[in-house]
Amino acid sequence: MQSVAGQARRAVSATGAMMMAAALLLPGTAQAQAQNGLSNLFGGIFSGPNAAPPQAPPGPGGALPWSGEDGASGHPLMTAAAIREAASNFNNCVAGMWPDAARRNITQDNFQRFTAGLSPDLRIMDLMDSQPEFTKSIWDYLDILVNDNRLAKGREVLAKYKAQFDATEKATGVDRYIIASIWGIESNYSTQMGDRSVLQSTATLACIGRRQAYFKDEFLSALEILNRGDLRPEQMRGSWAGAFGPTQFMPTAFKRFAVDGDGDGRRDVVDNPTDLIASTANNLKKDGWQAGQTWGFEVVVPQGFNYMLADRAKAMTIAQWEKLGLKRATNQPFPHPAEKAYLLAPAGAQGPGFLMLQNYRVIMKYNPAEAYALAIGHFADRLRGGQPFVQPWPRQERELSRSERLELQQLLAQRGFYKGTPDGQFGGQTREALRNFQASIGVPADGFASSDALDRLRGR
Repeated sequence: MQSVAGQARRAVSATGAMMMAAALLLPGTAQAQAQNGLSNLFGGIFSGPNAAPPQAPPGPGGALPWSGEDGASGHPLMTAAAIREAASNFNNCVAGMWPDAARRNITQDNFQRFTAGLSPDLRIMDLMDSQPEFTKSIWDYLDILVNDNRLAKGREVLAKYKAQFDATEKATGVDRYIIASIWGIESNYSTQMGDRSVLQSTATLACIGRRQAYFKDEFLSALEILNRGDLRPEQMRGSWAGAFGPTQFMPTAFKRFAVDGDGDGRRDVVDNPTDLIASTANNLKKDGWQAGQTWGFEVVVPQGFNYMLADRAKAMTIAQWEKLGLKRATNQPFPHPAEKAYLLAPAGAQGPGFLMLQNYRVIMKYNPAEAYALAIGHFADRLRGGQPFVQPWPRQERELSRSERLELQQLLAQRGFYKGTPDGQFGGQTREALRNFQASIGVPADGFASSDALDRLRGR
């Protein structure tokens, strides 16, 4: 379920910009599991299943209450009636998880203490199923995340915690600039981590909505963290989906990857920079990070290139890509021509190309959105002293509205290219269908959903 954890991280990353990743370049598997309102994730007793439960009080800043409407996903557990019925049984649902908690060695006193007074936050149901009418382009997304202010703060953090980064890099081989990049992009260096109770959020999602089995594990894992004493309840505040801390750990990811970096007996990834840096590095290392290697290269793609090769499943050695005419945008040689990479063309034939290496795939495990992973890699390079991307983005292109995205999928389906259910959300399946359509009419098969591509499908 790693991709689900990544989706949840992205769902409501407190930077606000994470919300935009929802519709940006999601791989098909992640899109199929999507549970976000990204996108940026994710005790009352009621009189009966048909009674409208009281709403949770407004959150910080006067957060909106639940709309009371059916979820946009159309899932039967996301209808307003199903949400109300599940909410009316919330206390029983939470209490019913005690046997599972006991099997995880959570004491009964702690179970009762940490679950006392929990009530459902039904606003989460809207966030889980939100489908923004408009999305940001990848270049706007990168502009927001990789900016001068964030870079300046990142360099301050790297200097302030140099000893911790030195020790972690030596122990794990994970690049300090990638860790600092994740820290900066996920929470703007601990200044925007989200303010929802992780226990309340994961309990709500464990008992209500379309991802109950997944979030039951997250809820019980959150209880384990508190039972062990690693964190206090007030520290476990984050996104609606339960991601918390400066680098947005889900509770299950915390269990797998959090380490006690300073030997004080606690794994504090919220307020202890040593533990935070070490734990984030441990996550990347266990996901396959290759020490001493970069994440990828910006490349110039030659005119007339066959963009059907721009596919994550079609990795080749860099030497093979060079034979096809690709070269680094900086005109520097590739350091390791035998390395395998795949070609990403996020803005199609009009924008820059990127050859993605193993470490890019590792960042994708952290959060399965290509735009996010590209931002992390690029931000890390800029922190290291690198330059902005060389090639221009097609900034003249506008992003399609949700109704236009839905229409594009419907037209692809009518022509026999798209086999899924049109939903206005673009993933790998939509991109592949669009590429096949483009190839059939003799234009660059880059899979870029532009207004021109839509017009061609309309027959204009």
